[in-house]
Amino acid sequence: MNRISEFKELTKALCEVYGPTGREYKAAALIKEKLAPYADEFRTDPMGNLIAIKRGTSGKKVMLSAHMDQIGLIVLDIDDKGFIRFAPVGGIDPAATVLREVVFENGVRGVIYHEERTLKGENPKLAQMFIDIGARTREEAEAHVSVGDICTYAPHFVDMGSRVSCGALDDRICCAVVIEAMKSISSPHDIYAVFTVQEEVGLRGATAAAYSVHPDFSINLDVTASCDTPECEYMPMRMGEGPTIKFMDRSAVFTRPVIDFMKRVAEKCGVKVQNEVLRYGGTDSGAIQPMLGGIPAACVSVPTRYIHSPVETADIEDCLGAAEFVKAMAEESELPTA
Repeated sequence: MNRISEFKELTKALCEVYGPTGREYKAAALIKEKLAPYADEFRTDPMGNLIAIKRGTSGKKVMLSAHMDQIGLIVLDIDDKGFIRFAPVGGIDPAATVLREVVFENGVRGVIYHEERTLKGENPKLAQMFIDIGARTREEAEAHVSVGDICTYAPHFVDMGSRVSCGALDDRICCAVVIEAMKSISSPHDIYAVFTVQEEVGLRGATAAAYSVHPDFSINLDVTASCDTPECEYMPMRMGEGPTIKFMDRSAVFTRPVIDFMKRVAEKCGVKVQNEVLRYGGTDSGAIQPMLGGIPAACVSVPTRYIHSPVETADIEDCLGAAEFVKAMAEESELPTA
């Protein structure tokens, strides 16, 4: 099996495991299994962040991070006929949610439809939708699902050759990138590969992890918009043109010394990169950068189409380029200090 095929298989496995925000433990267990041959030690903090460590000799710490959680729907109520009302966990797009199949942690599956009174031609709101798990009564539904349970879009992995599509590529595909980088990193520094929780509801896991690890340099990986589809909002990122060097998003503005360091390393290692300015959204870098008086923080993104939908789509070559780029930065003896 070649490297592209191996990476696709890893991504598929990570995307198909259940792990919405606040319920990431199954994803963490799978990541630990896949990463076990390449780390010296593991720990899990009270938030649920998985931290894998590969020891170096310099005394400095480099933190690689990607979030494990995926968006989901939490059960609000169950009516007399067994229909389930829900609320979003993370950024849920109503248009991408109606008429979708969902799956709960216990394997129960259902489908989403909307109230018949919804006006034709209008997109229904989340409050007008419900989940049908095939129950006839509240009691029958409650035998399988309870208020507070969280479901996700049912995973459906589509292999399109050099590109793949699935829900949860945000950010499981970058978890795969971190695993790929860790396979061959040989750094003078201690490498902390951190797989964070609760990114989708406010960068919460990364806040705790950055405080406990207190790295000398942080490299966060996440997906970003790929602005190459018909009549999309203009931004410079394009799928298939390599991983990005993020300059700014809604959570952080990255410092000139870090940007210059990233550019030098990209040129040195020969990885094709593109500049990123994201007009909306944010990443765990926004929580890491200001922690403990300030941490030199970088963000590398994988351009991805249809983010926060069941059909998120990314290019494998961009991902492998991101792994090489992250590896090269982590192996540099001189790290950026501002």
